[in-house]
Amino acid sequence: MTHPRHQLDDVIHNPVRFSIVATLAAAHKAEFGFVRDTVEVTDSVLSKQVSTLEAAGYVNVTKGYIGKRPRTWLSLTGQGRKAFEAHCAALHAIANGAAVGG
Repeated sequence: MTHPRHQLDDVIHNPVRFSIVATLAAAHKAEFGFVRDTVEVTDSVLSKQVSTLEAAGYVNVTKGYIGKRPRTWLSLTGQGRKAFEAHCAALHAIANGAAVGG
């Protein structure tokens, strides 16, 4: 199997999870509300998708406080960053192959 689609990451391929990982790839860490607003999903949708990414070892979830207000921060793990880069490389290979083959 040599087609680049075989290199796509099934965890990241979901559009919402892909958007979350792309947002986190651009930062060291991001506050939950920022990611929610950037990806344009509800708290519950983001929470569910982050749980999937965390279970795969792609995202770290850190809880803390700013003053008395609870906050949650999200960040990509090294494994998550490598998986995202590989997934993007596969997408580029597919797109470049389509452009060359068409």
